[in-house]
Amino acid sequence: MGTKILIKLVFMNTLLMSCFEMNAQDWANLERYRAENVALGQPAKGENRIVFMGNSITQGWIEKRPEFFANRPYINRGISGQTTPQMLIRFRQDVIALHPKVVVILAGTNDIAGNTGPSSLEMIEDNLASMSELAKENDIRVVLSSVLPVFDYPWKRGLKPANKIIALNTWIKNYCEKRGIIYLDYFSSFADERNGIKAALTIDGVHTNVAGYKIMEPLVEEAIQKALN
Repeated sequence: MGTKILIKLVFMNTLLMSCFEMNAQDWANLERYRAENVALGQPAKGENRIVFMGNSITQGWIEKRPEFFANRPYINRGISGQTTPQMLIRFRQDVIALHPKVVVILAGTNDIAGNTGPSSLEMIEDNLASMSELAKENDIRVVLSSVLPVFDYPWKRGLKPANKIIALNTWIKNYCEKRGIIYLDYFSSFADERNGIKAALTIDGVHTNVAGYKIMEPLVEEAIQKALN
C-alpha cells in the first residue's frame, strides 16, 4: 500500500472517529433544535405559546400533519427515539428557554423499549415528575400525556410492554391528580383488545398514522385549553 493512500486512510478514519465522538457527546441531541430556538425568539405579547416535548410520535406529528401546527403558536420539539432522561437534559433549552404558557409532554415508551438502556417504571416516573416540576417552577403549565398502547416493539420483540404502559399511565394519571396537572388520555382512544394500538391507527404497531393524529388533535387542544384556563 502506497504512503499517500495510507495517509488518506488514516485521515478519513480520524475524521470519522471525530464525527462519532461528537455525536456520542451530544447524547441528548441538544444541537437538534439549538439554531431553531435562537431564530424563534421570545413569545409576542399575548401569545399563548405551546411547546410539544416528546419522541418520534411528537416529531412525526409535524411531519405528517404540518397543517395542525401552521398558524398556531405550537412549537414541536420531538426527537425520534428519545427517552425521558434525554428529554430531561434538553428540557431547559427546548422548553423553559422558549417561555411557553403550556408544555405538552408525551414520553416514556422508548424507555420501556430500552432505547438508552434498561429503565424501571420508577426511573421513568422520576424523569416525568422532574420535567413537570421544572415547568411549574418556571410558571409553565403542564399537560402530561398517557403513553400510547404497544403490544410489541418491532425493533425489540418480546418485551411484552402492554402491562408496563398501563401501569405507567396509571401513575401519570394519579400524579396529575395530586399535582393539579392536566392528564391527557390518548390510550383509551387507541387501545385494542390486546392493549396494543389499533391497526387502523398505526404504521408499525407503535407509531401513529395520519388517522391517529387526527384523533389526537382535538384531545390535545381540549387539554391545552384546560391548562390555559
